[in-house]
Amino acid sequence: VPQHVWRINLDTPEEAHQNLSFGAADRWWEQTDLTKLILASNKLQHLSEDVRLLPALTVLDVHDNQLTSLPSTLGQLENLQKLDVSHNKLTSIPEELMQLSHLKSLLLHHNELRHLPDGFGQLVNLEELDLSNNHLTDIPTSFALLINLVRLNLACNQLKDLPADISAMKSLRQLDCTKNYLEAVPSKLATMASLEQLYLRKNKLRSLPEFPSCKLLKELHAGENQIEILNAENLKHLNSLSVLELRDNKIKSVPDEIALLEKLERLDLANNDISRLPYTLGNLPQLKFLALEGNPLRTIRRDLLQKGTQELLKYLRSKIQDDVTSPNEESPVTAMTLPSESRINMHAITSLKLLEYSEKQAAVIPDEMFNAARSNPVTTVNFSKNQLNEIPPRIAELKDSVCDVNLGFNKISSISSELCMLHKLTHLDIRNNFLTSLPEEMEALTRLQVINLSFNRFKVFPGVLYRILALETVLLSNNQVGAIDPLQLKKMDKLGTLDLQNNDLLQVPPELGNCETLRTLLLEGNPFRTPRAAILAKGTAAVLEYLRSRIPT
Repeated sequence: VPQHVWRINLDTPEEAHQNLSFGAADRWWEQTDLTKLILASNKLQHLSEDVRLLPALTVLDVHDNQLTSLPSTLGQLENLQKLDVSHNKLTSIPEELMQLSHLKSLLLHHNELRHLPDGFGQLVNLEELDLSNNHLTDIPTSFALLINLVRLNLACNQLKDLPADISAMKSLRQLDCTKNYLEAVPSKLATMASLEQLYLRKNKLRSLPEFPSCKLLKELHAGENQIEILNAENLKHLNSLSVLELRDNKIKSVPDEIALLEKLERLDLANNDISRLPYTLGNLPQLKFLALEGNPLRTIRRDLLQKGTQELLKYLRSKIQDDVTSPNEESPVTAMTLPSESRINMHAITSLKLLEYSEKQAAVIPDEMFNAARSNPVTTVNFSKNQLNEIPPRIAELKDSVCDVNLGFNKISSISSELCMLHKLTHLDIRNNFLTSLPEEMEALTRLQVINLSFNRFKVFPGVLYRILALETVLLSNNQVGAIDPLQLKKMDKLGTLDLQNNDLLQVPPELGNCETLRTLLLEGNPFRTPRAAILAKGTAAVLEYLRSRIPT
């Protein structure tokens, strides 16, 4: 930082020397001290102790630099209200920072912090604190003193537990603990009366806390945990809840009390172990979105699940009457067990052209499945939700008829050459596996329109996809993709949907704006800073237009 920046309050500006006719009223530099200093997105490796020469600063923004430490004299900026040191390489915070008693916003996300000073509780006026994306393993107990804190973000750290004292934060409205190692939530958390949004996704929770006092809680996100039981006690006090997200857990049943959540608008229970639903769900007056895919539901046909929320609710309402007449009757297994219960469903093969062997936790697909399909051409294969380590080699026998293959929720780490022989393939679902790359031979799948690669382990956008020009939908969310090539994407002239949510994109290339066939472009949950969330929220057309405006001419 040039020295004259630090001395801006002390030195007479250059123009005053050249023009001596300044009257007392015009001498602006004597009347006001610098209050805002923004040094963001540079290459600063350290900040000078001379920052103390700017005591009137209310805002100091040095985010996106290469700072490894902060000067202790920051503690002398007693008027400072907002300090943004995010996206640096800080490994610690000076104790002196705890003297900033007027600080309202402190942004420390995306650094390399392992510990926080014990005196954190002295920052009593703090309203916003972002510590996400660091290496924190614990939180100082003095956090309990931050009684004015409204937003606290602890996402993407290494926390194994939260101190119960956190419940003393009486003003806290938003708490984000996504992607840590939490195995439980302190029961005292449930006494936080102001809490409106609670994010607990991607932890190791086995159960949810009860929430007797959280009367204002509007959003509870607890997907991707190991929750097995959902109790009436977890739900019945949440009168204000509008979003309940519990996808990718191990929940086996949903209590009837869910019907008490009158304000519920979004309920996501996808990818659990739910076999039956309370029909009273159909009576929730505000429910607009209900996700149930990936559950072994016995009472609801799959085609009904695909018709959307309103049809589903209508069906559930229609069953309430039936339910009253025959409560909880399980269908007995008799000698007349349907063919669909036997190991091979010949009816499905002959009339639906469907070869299905899913949700069996099987490591291999039995040969008799493929033998049965020999004389009957099948168009759809569903081997999802098993323990397959590789794609069954005999899938190549179906190459002249099969168009739709689902291998989702297995343990597949590579795509075999046999799959690349399925030249009629139009839909491939291989989400939730262990893939890190796709082979070049996939270029032979010239009719492939839809590919779902979500929840795998891709670090780069698979290059072969750029050359499958029939692709209309590419779903790559929840991977670790760091970059995309917009010039290659532009050649994919049928591509209408591209989902890259929750990846590691540090920037969005402006040239992506030229991919004008895109109708749906999903980019939320990546670490890039532009386009900002407000632009993403306006939808794909606005994002593409914004990107085009950034292309250097």
